[in-house]
Amino acid sequence: MAIARGADRADLAVLGSAEETRGARRHHLRRWLPIGIGLLLAAGMIVVAAAAPLIAPLSPSAQFSDAVLKAPGAVDRHVLGTDEFGRDILSRIIWGARISLEVGLASVLFACVLGVPLGIFAGYRGAWAEVGIMRATDMLMAFPTLLLALIIVTALGGTLVNEILAIGIALTPNFVRLARSLTLTIRENDYIMAARALGGGQLRVMARHVFPNVLYALVVVATLYIATAIRTEAGLSFLGLGIPPPTPSWGNILSEGRQYIKCCPWITTFSGVAIMLAVLAFNVVGDALRDLLDPRLRGD
Repeated sequence: MAIARGADRADLAVLGSAEETRGARRHHLRRWLPIGIGLLLAAGMIVVAAAAPLIAPLSPSAQFSDAVLKAPGAVDRHVLGTDEFGRDILSRIIWGARISLEVGLASVLFACVLGVPLGIFAGYRGAWAEVGIMRATDMLMAFPTLLLALIIVTALGGTLVNEILAIGIALTPNFVRLARSLTLTIRENDYIMAARALGGGQLRVMARHVFPNVLYALVVVATLYIATAIRTEAGLSFLGLGIPPPTPSWGNILSEGRQYIKCCPWITTFSGVAIMLAVLAFNVVGDALRDLLDPRLRGD
């Protein structure tokens, strides 16, 4: 009897261990599957944008008078259909990825380069520097990102460079505030005080000790704001203030197709899906980076 009870306990222990293993596997699958999908989508879109001349089946500006407003699959060479000028939707979406991702990446890079040094300087120096920089930041943050970008691009004109500048300036206050808040915490650490005691100048301490310690948060936020920049570019182009036609971007494809949304919904549908997938991909990647780089959020 004692032997039987011991065997039963051993079997229960084995079953419990197996159940814990399966539970851990399910936990890792639930955690890493969305991250893998997001990374795959983001990487795929970047590759498609970079290789657009090789991947696009047709020229994005080529017009086919015999294939105007054709539905997807109605003509063999137009897999996703055509627009009101007979241009291939698939080719325009592939080339549009170049503009949308270029604006998204470049505007966030501009905002980082401009906003992070200002935020670190304001947080480290304090006093008049902090007051001046943060009051200017508060003034800019009073405007929604799209509205501020709209005002700037209206004043500068709708070109690629001006759109990057407008969205970059509109996003800069977010990076200033983040860098400042992190610097306020970091500057009180012992190693910062030790660097000061050893004669380190302010610029040297900020560059060598403060900046590397805010980098993880900046990477996460920058990834998330790429999605914001892509949405903002699409909004500007939809309103007619972005890259002027016939240069394709996802936003102006959406804008051009809105008047045909009832009879030819594929024009707006496919460009809208491209915007949605890009925003989703970069948001998921940003969340994944946050979990990986911030030890407080690691579930392992």
